[in-house]
Amino acid sequence: MNWLKTLFPRNRKIPVIKRVPRAEHPISRSQFPSGTLKVLYGLKDAGFEAYVVGGGVRDLLAGMEPKDFDIATNARPEEVRRIFRSCRLVGRRFLIAHVRFGDEISEVTTFRGPITDSHERDETGRILSDNEYGTVETDAFRRDFTVNAMYYDIRDFSIVDFAGGLEDIKAGVIRLIGDPELRYREDPVRMLRAVRIANKLRFRIEKGTAAPLRKLAPLLREIPPARLFDEVVKLLQCRDAVANLHGLREYGLLAQLLPHTDAAFDNPQMHAFVERALGNTAERIAAEQTVSPAFLYAALLWPAVARRIVKLCDGDDAQINVAIAQASDEVLAQALKYIMIPKRFSVPMREIWALQPRFEMRRGGRAQRLLTHPRFRAAYDFLLLRAHSGEVAQELADWWTEAQQGEGLPPLKPTRPDEAEPGAPRKRRRRRGGRGRRRPGGDQPSPPGA
Repeated sequence: MNWLKTLFPRNRKIPVIKRVPRAEHPISRSQFPSGTLKVLYGLKDAGFEAYVVGGGVRDLLAGMEPKDFDIATNARPEEVRRIFRSCRLVGRRFLIAHVRFGDEISEVTTFRGPITDSHERDETGRILSDNEYGTVETDAFRRDFTVNAMYYDIRDFSIVDFAGGLEDIKAGVIRLIGDPELRYREDPVRMLRAVRIANKLRFRIEKGTAAPLRKLAPLLREIPPARLFDEVVKLLQCRDAVANLHGLREYGLLAQLLPHTDAAFDNPQMHAFVERALGNTAERIAAEQTVSPAFLYAALLWPAVARRIVKLCDGDDAQINVAIAQASDEVLAQALKYIMIPKRFSVPMREIWALQPRFEMRRGGRAQRLLTHPRFRAAYDFLLLRAHSGEVAQELADWWTEAQQGEGLPPLKPTRPDEAEPGAPRKRRRRRGGRGRRRPGGDQPSPPGA
């Protein structure tokens, strides 16, 4: 138990472990998927301990439907593989067993050992090596929050509460296990998880757990960009995206992940654009419609792209396409310093941005070709967001909405002289220089925000 004294600050008591019998809690094994039950009973029948742990127990106690059910056991990964033929071992630093039954994959982890001074750390305190096994007790106190350290025991259907999670569930509180600054330094991603879990459960972050967040936010720069990409998707591609965005800003975390997006909040128009984009994403998820990280990141980075386009064009609308390409390169290069964005998402992002000027070219063949573009629907949805925030005229978005519904292109309601309805008299342009030269911007869209 000496290792517990290093985990908790001197002014805080070590929690008392409680076992709650089946008659005193609401969780029933009938709430677990069949694959989860097969893994639990398979481990139990082989003589091992087996528990459902973490978010599955937490969400059920909070009255929510869990997305998945993680299993913890004292069986080593190789032993799990011998029990289940459908098992596959994954991971490098700490092996995890994935057991498949039909379409369901259960994640099985072996109890982890306690954190000690022998663990390899970097200069910020982040743990670099972690491959020691332990007991259910050491595993519980390795978990981040009290509400994640509750274990459902398949042997007697009881819940083992190691850190006071049941009390915090009742109080609606997210609280770190142990000393907050020490635990955040061990793994800075816990700061992001605090915001996400609190908003998911509609809980508040306990005062001591929230206190170090702004001070330690720069530690996120030490996390591999690939891991941060996944964490941002979890935070901002969900039903609680807007609340998570505000939480990230409140604690200074957004500036460490997406500094361009954080700066966009100084512009009310772009602030409204980003919030609307996240709100639409939440609505699509609630309606069980598909969502893509490409569209999410396109929206998050657009304020920086739009601002850069205006500077590059400098009033010369003829340069809009070149400006968009250059702005996209520059903003993506800056973003990749903080978060990895795979090409399978960055390429569609660039296409969504590049198609925006083409929506202003509504004559005949150009409009028809745009309607058949493979990325039209995503770019059109993006246009609607821009119109909603006031960045472009609502009439433009309405025209494209009607263009998709009718048999032919709707008539134009010109907003500029060059957008007159086909066939209408047009004022002749004065030519300068040689034959065929046109004044810059004569048939080019305006830059964003112009």
